[in-house]
Amino acid sequence: MTSSDQSPSHDVFVYGSFQEPAVVNLILECAPVMVSAQLHGYHLYRLKGRLHPCISPSDNGLINGKILTGLTDSQLESLDMIEGTEYVRKTVEVVLTDTLEKKQVETIVWANKDDPNMYGEWDFEV
Repeated sequence: MTSSDQSPSHDVFVYGSFQEPAVVNLILECAPVMVSAQLHGYHLYRLKGRLHPCISPSDNGLINGKILTGLTDSQLESLDMIEGTEYVRKTVEVVLTDTLEKKQVETIVWANKDDPNMYGEWDFEV
């Protein structure tokens, strides 16, 4: 079987509760390989009245997160569906924490970069 017979796989940078394997396994019904990475040029904001965070471009921003590797098209659609229409998927460059290798991946960005409900800094531990 040649590689052209397989659907393309996607690597997605996640933050917030999607860094938690149990959450990912529940949504995707599998356990993708997760790799630690950093995303520069974005900030992880809290959203008023919501439990989940969002990210938006920010000059000096830095987000620690994970890359979910090798997702199928349908798994990517599941993620999109959960995130809903307030997020948009973008291709970004991340740096792998272990090797400092740069990698092009997809991530979910808050669609309204001027949203007044974004504030502060989201903390996974809180």
